[in-house]
Amino acid sequence: MNQTVTTALRISEIFFSLQGETSRAGLPTVFVRLTGCPLRCTYCDTTYAFSGGQTMALPAIVAAVAQHAPQYVTVTGGEPLAQKNCLPLLRALCDAGYAVSLETGGMLDISGVDERVMIVLDIKTPASGEVEKNHWRNLEHIKPQDEIKFVLCDEADYQWAKQILLQRKLAERCGVLFSPAQGQLAARELAEWILRDHLPVRFQLQLHKLLWGNEAGR
Repeated sequence: MNQTVTTALRISEIFFSLQGETSRAGLPTVFVRLTGCPLRCTYCDTTYAFSGGQTMALPAIVAAVAQHAPQYVTVTGGEPLAQKNCLPLLRALCDAGYAVSLETGGMLDISGVDERVMIVLDIKTPASGEVEKNHWRNLEHIKPQDEIKFVLCDEADYQWAKQILLQRKLAERCGVLFSPAQGQLAARELAEWILRDHLPVRFQLQLHKLLWGNEAGR
């Protein structure tokens, strides 16, 4: 039997919005949010995706994406790689001709992800509560087209992230993103630290939150 027919995933939501983060910020994008996450970061803003959702066959997911006629598709969570069928979903979306990105929390192996996918890899900081879960060997599989993201809660997080950035020469691997955790670190303060220290990173705010707050499905 055709694997595509039998492959299914638990989907929290599929929606069309503007990409709020990364170098693709502002681009109209379809988001496929998978249900479930083994992490419990202190700043998580998608706790509703920890459970629930609906089971959808892979062709139905691809068809739902196609209804929006997008150029860009982001597979996110939760933690999308916690579902083994995330990998065939990513391949199917690439095969359909979309520019596909994957947002992952960085605790699970990314080596099986289709080479055509832009991986956005979180590195969890001490204040996230999940720093021990970082799967550092993932850095061996990062491609120049990928991006590494730090969400920072305070100055201690910033200093820790700066050390990781420089010691592991992350900016030589791919683009690096520094973001302030909403409600925990002032955006201007982080911006000033980056400028003071001449860090080779991209400062980013979450565009979708500026436009729509924490409204789900945006």
